[in-house]
Amino acid sequence: MSDPGPSTLQSSLPAAAARFGAPVVDIARASAAEVACPPAPPELPDPAVPPVPSALARVLRGPSGLGTAGLYLTPRESPPQSPEPDAPVVGHPIPGLYHHPVPEPDPARVEEVSARIKAWALDEVDLYPDEWEDQFDGFSVGRYMVACHPDAPTVDHLMIATRLMVAENAVDDCYCEDHGGSPIGLGGRLLLAHTALDHLHTTEEYEPQWAQSLHSDAPRRAYRSAMEYFVQQSTPSQADRYRHDMARLHLGYLAEAAWSQTDHVPQVWEYLAMRQFNNFRPCPTITDTVGGYELPADLHAQPAMQRVIALAGNATTIVNDLYSYTKELAAPGKHLNLPVVIAEREGASEQDAYLKAVEVHNDLMHAFEDDAAALSAACPVPGVQRFLRGVAAWVDGNHYWHQTNTYRYSLPDFW
Repeated sequence: MSDPGPSTLQSSLPAAAARFGAPVVDIARASAAEVACPPAPPELPDPAVPPVPSALARVLRGPSGLGTAGLYLTPRESPPQSPEPDAPVVGHPIPGLYHHPVPEPDPARVEEVSARIKAWALDEVDLYPDEWEDQFDGFSVGRYMVACHPDAPTVDHLMIATRLMVAENAVDDCYCEDHGGSPIGLGGRLLLAHTALDHLHTTEEYEPQWAQSLHSDAPRRAYRSAMEYFVQQSTPSQADRYRHDMARLHLGYLAEAAWSQTDHVPQVWEYLAMRQFNNFRPCPTITDTVGGYELPADLHAQPAMQRVIALAGNATTIVNDLYSYTKELAAPGKHLNLPVVIAEREGASEQDAYLKAVEVHNDLMHAFEDDAAALSAACPVPGVQRFLRGVAAWVDGNHYWHQTNTYRYSLPDFW
């Protein structure tokens, strides 16, 4: 695979946006032009904001210019002042990987979120024993979430995403992977944990036993607590959307576990199908809750919006496959990731398989940006515009965290 070089990897948004100057016509696969887009609510458009000629610029730029404070439907707090800004975190992006660099996340917010999430993990849900503390700190979840949600109006809003992220990883680690996880019996464990998100409605005789079970292990305690905080600041529609996406995630866990039990290496397309479920989708799908507003359910459910969200989840999950590649190779047993599957199923060398996985990621990223731009042009409602910007920011922040988390990840020597 040819290296696109620095000019391609770091191209400016205006240059990228120029590709989308033509009118949107017909698009296959749930065309954005077919979206029944309702008119914008009269109180949201701000006449002081000049029109933006490029659809992609509207998607990927943050709010800027006169009047854009009105896009923050919840008042944005002033971040606490940090005496000295932290030095930039080192880390090298994967050569040839298409991505957008992001500014260093606000160090004061990172510090506040990191302190709060550790207090929650230790004092509220008793998430991990002392010997796991270095791994919790090394995850750098505060920096992760601040980078992914630059439009969060308050630290309280950031904490919504941070608790859910930590809870999801506790389930993955303790039920599936690093800390006692096993494919054997996984379905039963996931089902009972899912009731912490989607409550059991049963008889008076049996409900107390279920409620007590939610405190029986760290993953369920984390799910229960994180979801309680989430529903306090989300709408019923947003909460139900999240439950649906978590069910998708758990289905993906089960597919991977089934393949592990039978020593099955899927075809590449089968692996990508599994990864559409076992992926980061629950994180960007709550970008409006974390931003302090709501994308209406009928707009979120549109096929074109669902495709954009799916592509974002798929691309960011392949980022994880690529950055965690050497970590997973060093772990016991065979761990499925896209380069491993390509190498086995297509007879490629480790290097060629890895570089082809980079290309798969880049194709997904370009499809995400193309479809987001088309949807933005077809449905110029401020809530849609802001949600698409939020998803794009999450995609970029997710790459930033993987690139810079040298505690967890290192790159293979393929260049």
